[in-house]
Amino acid sequence: MFADFNPNKSYPKLTETKSVIRFQDCDPLRHLNNAKYFDYFFNAREDQVSELYGFTPGEIFEQFGAGWVVYQHQIAYIRPAGVGEWVKIMSRIIFYDHDTVIVEYFMTDTKRKQLKTLLWTTLKFIEVRTGKKTEHPAPVMSYLQAVTDTSFDRDSTDIKLRAREIKKYLAED
Repeated sequence: MFADFNPNKSYPKLTETKSVIRFQDCDPLRHLNNAKYFDYFFNAREDQVSELYGFTPGEIFEQFGAGWVVYQHQIAYIRPAGVGEWVKIMSRIIFYDHDTVIVEYFMTDTKRKQLKTLLWTTLKFIEVRTGKKTEHPAPVMSYLQAVTDTSFDRDSTDIKLRAREIKKYLAED
């Protein structure tokens, strides 16, 4: 339950999942269909949050009567992921404020040497009853503070530059 989240505990900021690219999700060239990247990213994040932070997004809706709704995506397709290929999917929150969160997702090969795709998803916190933006409650702000990666300047970095930074990081790792 979200109420059990401990803001004083040290939580990983970068989460990681291993996944296989399914035939049914690929195009005739045997590459992961562009739209399917979103499914892989969102499913991985949902699993990662549940496993590492101990709650599901549904619990946020239940406890606060609000939750995050996608506002915008920025995506860079770098290299294709192919049918039957095992990949790593990483995600992290890179920004938050009173009613907004930006989650960064990226996919690599299993050795984490080759960047395949980078996605930034902007989410707004929406009250279920009214369908309007609302502010994050204090416990949610504590969660965001505990798990947000602030290691780079998001305001001076666009997605193209960020893709280069991640490629460089992967090459050095």
